Amino acid sequence: MKSKIWLSSPHMSGNEIVFINEAFSSNWIAPLGPNVTGFENDIISYLDNKKQVAAVSSGTSALHLALILLNITQGDEVICQSKTFSASANPIVYQGATPVFVDSEQDTWNICPILLEQAIKDRIAKGKKPKAIIAVHLYGMPYKHKEISLLSKTYNIPVIEDSAEALGSSYFKQKCGTLGEFGILSFNGNKIITTSGGGALVCNSKENKDKAVFLATQAKDKAIAYVHSHIGYNYRMSNIVAGIGRGQMTILEDHVTKRRENYNFYKAQLNHINAIEFLNEPEGYFSNRWLSCILLKNKNQREELRELLEEDNIESRPLWKPMHQQPIFKNYPCYINGVSDDLFNRGLCLPSGSNLTSEDLNRIVSLIIQYFE
Repeated sequence: MKSKIWLSSPHMSGNEIVFINEAFSSNWIAPLGPNVTGFENDIISYLDNKKQVAAVSSGTSALHLALILLNITQGDEVICQSKTFSASANPIVYQGATPVFVDSEQDTWNICPILLEQAIKDRIAKGKKPKAIIAVHLYGMPYKHKEISLLSKTYNIPVIEDSAEALGSSYFKQKCGTLGEFGILSFNGNKIITTSGGGALVCNSKENKDKAVFLATQAKDKAIAYVHSHIGYNYRMSNIVAGIGRGQMTILEDHVTKRRENYNFYKAQLNHINAIEFLNEPEGYFSNRWLSCILLKNKNQREELRELLEEDNIESRPLWKPMHQQPIFKNYPCYINGVSDDLFNRGLCLPSGSNLTSEDLNRIVSLIIQYFE
């Protein structure tokens, strides 16, 4: 059997082991320590020195903490982009709140500002003004921040920026993760950099960062005995995991460059095939191209190509199945225009890792060209 080509596998720099060994030698094997602080500072330096960052166990936990800090509780409604991974929506339900799903637009595949405003007005008319908006930078492509931010200010609804797939992306030179009231980062094994599992919450104030850390470390009050006045969570990142993150931050820009090169290679080699469409960057948008995605003519063609790649031991996958199509979310309110359904039917994510070789890329492209010939 031919060697496996993964969709997006971890890519280590070699620098990680230095920070990990420091943690072992100093016996900092805990959810605190110099690597945690160092990793948070590395992220702040990369994103924006005016921000505050709390390193946590996952992007999901970061999103959950953001909802808690915005006082989302039982019976509230939170608008969520439908075209996303379920981790964007699950924490809403953790809080006993109701997700309200809004469809995408064609330019970026992210939440549609026109439909978003319709949803806000309709929820207000029904006596349920949404308390937050979760907007996602899908596959690293920034959402329409200017339009979404205007709606946020007009209706006084804060935006939680799900930047789990978009570390290294930017909107008119402002780094993704710094655009919303809170930003969410993920360092899962398939992300552009990884800590094996982990995430971060980007905050606009030290007060919110401190609250997040307090909640993430079991909400222990300042007392000699273990005293708890709030429900807490075991969400803090460990010093070992943070050491991996510190090593990964040293090569983040290299990974962004390589993934963008992957996308450019696919486009250059496949652009002559009329049946294939690519997602281009609007002016002022910079995508990390976490995953290179294509659109085919229909679902049947998408599946035939995916199966052909699979037979050659090449991993690919359909674009995210929209949340309004998910069995667990089928009874929640949704505002749909058909865009995300169409993207799901026709879209395919191609291997995109920063460790792909030229041989890997040529093998993938050759198979795709072979299919269309």
